[in-house]
Amino acid sequence: MKVSDIMRSSFAVIAPTKLVLEAANILLETNQRVLPVVDHDGAIIGVVSEGDFLHRAELDVQPRPGNWLEEFVGVVENMPATRRMTGRTVGEIMTRIAVCIDADATVDEAVALMDIHHVAQVPVTCGTSIVGLVSRTELLAAFIRAVSEDQI
Repeated sequence: MKVSDIMRSSFAVIAPTKLVLEAANILLETNQRVLPVVDHDGAIIGVVSEGDFLHRAELDVQPRPGNWLEEFVGVVENMPATRRMTGRTVGEIMTRIAVCIDADATVDEAVALMDIHHVAQVPVTCGTSIVGLVSRTELLAAFIRAVSEDQI
């Protein structure tokens, strides 16, 4: 089975010039674990992930007890982390060397890639363009479908 058979084809992306606060809100709204960063031609140039908001020296973000991400994105007004976010752009904090997988790769290759890089979701590419996202959720759903079909 190919990655293109199971990938999520509806997903959000963000430009490197957008504010980090906007990226955090998009991650929360879309339930994505990674937000691909694309240039003006739609080519992937990096990613911003949930993990990028956990420990960022340039953002001076430290994990807090409770739901720190909601504090971070402004549910709690005037938090120091929220104020820092108003001036930072996605391009400043994104991971520039994104772990991606080709749409023609196998599901086994996707599992291996995620294991090697310790990530839970990767962008799926065709050339330099992003065409989807595949996460452990899609992999688990594919596994369940395959097992169910074998038992019928």
